[in-house]
Parts: sequence; structure tokens; C-alpha cells
Amino acid sequence: MTNIRELLGANIRACRGELGISQEKLAETVDMAANYLGLIECGKKFPSAEMIERIASALGKDPGALFTLAPAQRQWKERLLSRISALIDEEIAALARKDAE
Repeated sequence: MTNIRELLGANIRACRGELGISQEKLAETVDMAANYLGLIECGKKFPSAEMIERIASALGKDPGALFTLAPAQRQWKERLLSRISALIDEEIAALARKDAE
């Protein structure tokens, strides 16, 4: 089961990444300290309902969207695909070296 704090944090981070804005910029937009936003994104703090609404609004999302798996899953999928691609490249290089011997 997914921890709700971690899910919220992952979704904020993913949505922020999709928009290409920094933690500092989002924190400034919603009038919060950047280090507090960092703690929220890491799942160590949980914001008030009012703050969730302000964050969602700044991200152009419905507050409920910050509690679904979709944004976080897209980010996780991109990370996994990047790792898989790197592993494939390493294996191809190793096979090429072996064939050259």
C-alpha cells in the first residue's frame, strides 16, 4: 500500500517537473518556505488542506489529482525506462567487446 504522504510528495514533484519549475519557484508561488516544500516532497511533512489547494492551483491541478497514482507513475516509468536503456547499452557494449576479442 502506498503511503499517502509519499504519494502526495511524489505527485507534487512530478507535476512540478512536468511544468519545469523549481522547488524554490513553487514555494515562492504558494508562499511557503522551500525547505518545507522539500519535506513535503520527501513525504516527511503533510501540508494543511488550504496549502494542498494552493499547491494544486499553482500546478494547474485539481487537489484530488495530487492523490492519484498517475503523475507519480509517469515519473517512475521514465526513471525505469532510463535505467533499462542504460543497462541495454552496457550489455551491447560488453557483447561488442567480447566479439572483438
